[in-house]
Amino acid sequence: MLFKELPIIEPILKALETEGYAHPTPIQEQSIPIILKSRDLLGCAQTGTGKTAAFAIPILQLLHQNRPSGQQKRPIRSLILTPTRELAIQIAESFNAYGRHTVVRNLVIFGGVSQKAQTDALRQGTDVLVATPGRLLDLMNQGHVSLNSIEIFVLDEADRMLDMGFIHDVKRVIAKLPSKRQTLFFSATMPPEIASLANTILTDPLKVEVTPASTTAEKVGQSMYFVNKADKKSLLVHLLQNKDIISALVFTRTKHLANRVATDLTKAGIYAEAIHGNKSQTARQNALSNFKTGKIRVLVATDIAARGIDVEELSHVINFELPNVPETYVHRIGRTGRAGNSGEAISFCEAEELPYLKDIQKLIGAVVPVVEEHPFVADLTAPQLTPAGATGRNGQSQHNARRQPQGGQQRSSTGGGARRPEGQRTERPANGREGNNAGRDGRREFSDRNERSGNSTGSRDGRREFGDRNERSDRAPQHNRPARPVGEGTERPRQQPPASKPSTTEVATAMRNRFASILEVAGLEKQERPNKPKPNYRDRDGRGGKDSSNALDKKPRGKW
Repeated sequence: MLFKELPIIEPILKALETEGYAHPTPIQEQSIPIILKSRDLLGCAQTGTGKTAAFAIPILQLLHQNRPSGQQKRPIRSLILTPTRELAIQIAESFNAYGRHTVVRNLVIFGGVSQKAQTDALRQGTDVLVATPGRLLDLMNQGHVSLNSIEIFVLDEADRMLDMGFIHDVKRVIAKLPSKRQTLFFSATMPPEIASLANTILTDPLKVEVTPASTTAEKVGQSMYFVNKADKKSLLVHLLQNKDIISALVFTRTKHLANRVATDLTKAGIYAEAIHGNKSQTARQNALSNFKTGKIRVLVATDIAARGIDVEELSHVINFELPNVPETYVHRIGRTGRAGNSGEAISFCEAEELPYLKDIQKLIGAVVPVVEEHPFVADLTAPQLTPAGATGRNGQSQHNARRQPQGGQQRSSTGGGARRPEGQRTERPANGREGNNAGRDGRREFSDRNERSGNSTGSRDGRREFGDRNERSDRAPQHNRPARPVGEGTERPRQQPPASKPSTTEVATAMRNRFASILEVAGLEKQERPNKPKPNYRDRDGRGGKDSSNALDKKPRGKW
């Protein structure tokens, strides 16, 4: 399908032709007609499939066709919320490119820079406002932004906004919006809990999902390197020495590690810069510009800062640390292989990150190939992909399998231990712990005790199990050790019942008498103790008399 076949006006088609776009992506093909009908939309597509154009093109057309007349200042008619500054700038650039032949004006605001230029632009008026939640709320509280005229509200990267701490800011912004509006949700992944939360905000939405949720791009090659934590930097330098890696975006989980990795790469002769939330907006823009223009080969970033980074022909994405959230893996490797291009995603995995790898493979439904030929191989075992018919970690089938004893033996219905065939000897492990045949309650069975008692089974607390209840009265316990002899006519002394509990008055009286005796003894000891002479601090030489007087005894001469 061509863009000309969609119900798009001529000014926007002319701008798309200038940008070199002729064929819409699947998310654009399905979303544009729905948005043009003023319906709420929940869009889910892979990162790099053109979600920005999927809502920018119809918004520009709706605002261009329904522009108000006779107003001096343009009210804000469309609001786009994004999680990061870089993504906000990218969306604003898309609106400028697709709306160059329209009368729609847009403005982007974000934190990290002075707000004076932004407030001056807001006084002149704008049709589309692209903002991050923090700066938007600040300007709203100061009275610079009014959302009373919003017609279209867009929440981009909805899963990240709602799942990574922006939920309260988003709700505060939504509370200020008019109830009658069009709401659009776009995201690369759509977990069920995020979808249910989005449905509470949307009104009768239509869902567009061109690919299954949380899947990776088909043209992105994935590989996994097992490496120890101490060897990760050496392996990264080793891989970047390959000239086939034209540009690489390296991901870390923390800002501090991003700075350290960039510094170590620069010391190794590989020029790199770091980008994260603690960097100023000027530093972030300069680093991103140097990476796009090719001045540096490597850009080290955190997940939040790299969200929305659109670099053309990015050849490699390297996960220096595996993300602890499996959906983040999809976002990371989605930075490469964009707009139909191919790319490579390389991941490092240490022993502590094996559970993360297992969750990632379960989410994407595929096993990431492991590269075993490199100089820093760690002795790790790749987790196996859970079959489709098996349940997860909390599944009932796996739970029942763990409860089933080995060898097909069932737990006894009359006792706490597991039965074994008669005559079979149960060996005691070297560590003194019982195997799986002892059951879940941890009771130990020892063969020597069973042989002494003549029973087939025994337990730690001395209880014995018999197959037939009727045989219990006929079978007497056999003991190899004779019982303690007891003389005739003698009886064991019975245990005396405990004395009655003393009353509160008696306890108080006893404590008072004891305390009084303690005070009396202390007073006697004090009387017998010799009195120490008080030190004479004025007699420093210890001799006394006028000769020992010091400067403190003399009056100062003259005035103070």
